[in-house]
Amino acid sequence: MPALAAHRVLLLVGDSFSFRKVSGFSWVAPVRSSVRFFGRSSNESGHLTLASLGIKSEIETTSVNEKNKLSQGVSTIEVPRRRDKKVNMSGIKGLRKKERVDVEALAPFAAKSFSELGLPPLLIERLEREGYQVPTDVQAAAIPPILKNHDVVIQSYTGSGKTLAYLLPILSEVGPLKKDDEPRNKMDIEAVIVAPSRELGMQIVREFEKLLGPADKRLVQQLVGGANRSRQEEALKKNKPAIIVGTPGRIAEISAAGKLHTHSCRYLVLDEVDQLLAFSFREDLHRIIGHVGRRSGAGLPGANGPETTRADRQIIMVSATVPFSVIRAARSWGSDPLLVQAKNVIPLESVAPRAPLNPLGTSSDSNLGTNLQTQAPMSLPPSLKHYYSVTRIQHKVDMLRRCVHAVDAKCVIAFMNHSKKLKDAVFKLEARGMNAAELHGDLSKLTRSTILKKFRNGEVRVLLTNELSARGLDIPECDLVVNLELPTDSIHYAHRAGRTGRLGRRGTVVTICEEAEVFVVKKLQKQLGVCIEACDFTEGKLVVNEEEKT
Repeated sequence: MPALAAHRVLLLVGDSFSFRKVSGFSWVAPVRSSVRFFGRSSNESGHLTLASLGIKSEIETTSVNEKNKLSQGVSTIEVPRRRDKKVNMSGIKGLRKKERVDVEALAPFAAKSFSELGLPPLLIERLEREGYQVPTDVQAAAIPPILKNHDVVIQSYTGSGKTLAYLLPILSEVGPLKKDDEPRNKMDIEAVIVAPSRELGMQIVREFEKLLGPADKRLVQQLVGGANRSRQEEALKKNKPAIIVGTPGRIAEISAAGKLHTHSCRYLVLDEVDQLLAFSFREDLHRIIGHVGRRSGAGLPGANGPETTRADRQIIMVSATVPFSVIRAARSWGSDPLLVQAKNVIPLESVAPRAPLNPLGTSSDSNLGTNLQTQAPMSLPPSLKHYYSVTRIQHKVDMLRRCVHAVDAKCVIAFMNHSKKLKDAVFKLEARGMNAAELHGDLSKLTRSTILKKFRNGEVRVLLTNELSARGLDIPECDLVVNLELPTDSIHYAHRAGRTGRLGRRGTVVTICEEAEVFVVKKLQKQLGVCIEACDFTEGKLVVNEEEKT
């Protein structure tokens, strides 16, 4: 009996074993959910292995990288790739061939004129007419990949010209300024641009209308919340626009009503994409992603569902801050997307995950990722000067007034965290003879437009607002940004600061805080990698505290 046992082996196997691969084995009923196979062992010397039986192992050991993922709470489960037969798509009408990524040919790219970027002559003439002579770094880096039909994620500081970076390639293919004279089907919407706020949406529309001119401005239709929906639907039917710019809620609302047909759309732009990925936009963004460009079954990052079919749609994501949630979304929705930064273009696949940032602390693991520029979660205009001044909470508004006079600022945006405090601050400034106005989401669209018009015209010197204007408010003349209340994290600081110093202009950012809040300013300084100097305002001048600097 012992001799018989010596010539038998017991194998515990999973579902990956094939009965056909093991010959001469007899099956025995399973015991305790295990499958047992019995057979005679080979007379040859050596250990019995799966390889000696001709069975290829499909079990992989857990790598160190997977252990790191598990420790960070990232799933290591991989969905098996489908092994469908390749289909020749060359004969399908309407599909544009996407060129293979050649990063060295795309980045770094520096251009001294827009004509070097491959834009059509008529569009270049309009740019020159509006005073645009030389492309910015991010425009020179982003326009060529977009013209070559690559999906891209554009990251650059606020005010660096990101809007034109995607607007110009779109106008090169859509509308009267495009390269060829091929007539368009007036029923087709060829570009959808999604913005998280009404202000940003209106700014994008103004940029389009500036280049298109009065005769062709109907080519662009604005669909934003807070406006009359029926009038927007009537304008869609009457004007038959080729480009839609709007907020997620209103675009999804009209699309669900069957009044907006975007299945044949060629471009989908998500501006300030990091904000669009917020939970409040989730359902609306889900519908937009699923309907624009005939893409069915698409979900948000992490959603489990069937494989999606990507149609002839080019997706462009834009933001000054690109956390890994944006990178994950781009990989899910795009096709071999590129990360475009100023003077830098790299495949998005090469970007490593970054440990989450504590809003008031440093990264928990600075060793993750190899490219510092790639991993940087936010960027700031290089021409800014940053200061902070300490005072008591009841003296903050008066310190703001002294700051405006000391810097001799003509166009000032001051940020607070709560809209209820804005009216009181405006009252105090006007009582001291300084023209001021408040801007927040509770105001009507007409009131907000009127206030912004007065601010641009110089009738209002100080505009007090909340986070509403931290994104999308484009006032090139703004020369001073003041934080009357601290931003919640470094990302919000970056977006606030980006309201000044736009397109290479000089700008100043002053944070007015209490003594107990100085440590927060120090941590913001460390996260952003900028010098925030302590200062005071004496005799109508900004004086840097040399002792604090030392």
